[in-house]
Amino acid sequence: MSMATTTITTSSPTMAKLFTSISPPRFSSKHTSSLSFHSKPLHLTTRSKRITRKTTISATISVGDKLPESTFSYFDTSNELQTITVSELTSGKKAIFFAVPGAFTPTCSQKHLPGFVEKTSELKGKGVDSLVCISVNDAFVMKAWKEDLNIGDDGVLLLSDGNGDFTRALGVELDLSDKPIGLGVRSRRYALLADDGVVKVLNLEEGGAFTFSGAEDMLNAL
Repeated sequence: MSMATTTITTSSPTMAKLFTSISPPRFSSKHTSSLSFHSKPLHLTTRSKRITRKTTISATISVGDKLPESTFSYFDTSNELQTITVSELTSGKKAIFFAVPGAFTPTCSQKHLPGFVEKTSELKGKGVDSLVCISVNDAFVMKAWKEDLNIGDDGVLLLSDGNGDFTRALGVELDLSDKPIGLGVRSRRYALLADDGVVKVLNLEEGGAFTFSGAEDMLNAL
């Protein structure tokens, strides 16, 4: 076993005397022969932790509740701005309300709304009196969307919840403010069946997902 030697140079006689008095420890051959170093492999055990995320979909409204009163706007066939209330749509009637995050958005335009348009006759054949599509868009946008999809006046009624009053009353706001396209606060996607204003079926999606709030799902629930 070899020892490293350090040379210290100083101009001070006192310091020189101090350093020369310090000598490295000496080991006898008996001690040095007994010093041995054994490298052992280091075993690391890593336990993987499974993280389960639980998502709870909640809203103010639930099955058995009375729909809150609210007023929607729309343009009629004469291009006149009209308003209609929840009571007018549901009193003594079976009504299906379904909401979309936004007019002209892909899933809403290609799947959700067209599905209800296609199934209008079947739904009304099962006793549905009112078919209502709701979006947090203004009445002008809803009118343009209706015309773009060539939707007639005797089927699905496209209504504007422009200020989101009804959406907030149900507790189904969807905050998309972090999205670069500027959607702001909209409605989560859902479909509900109300009988005389009382919610009988509520299919509320996670955000804007489209999995069980379509026309076929509501047909199966009737």
